[in-house]
Amino acid sequence: MRIPKIKKKYLSEDIKFDPDKQYAVIRSSICTGEKVAGFKSLEDGHFTEVMLIRSYEDELRFKQMYGIDTIKTEY
Repeated sequence: MRIPKIKKKYLSEDIKFDPDKQYAVIRSSICTGEKVAGFKSLEDGHFTEVMLIRSYEDELRFKQMYGIDTIKTEY
């Protein structure tokens, strides 16, 4: 019997970034160390998750996709 591979949602490329209303941020869990890159609203602080960060290469890919030079980390 063949066991199918389970694919998790890893990247959401259809999310738009508006630098006038949002800023890029990596949310890092203090307990587990899990990192998620996304955008936080300047108006109400709502966080929009874009992708899971598993390595430094993932962080570089996120920056290149959205043309970001620096990214803030929140815990």
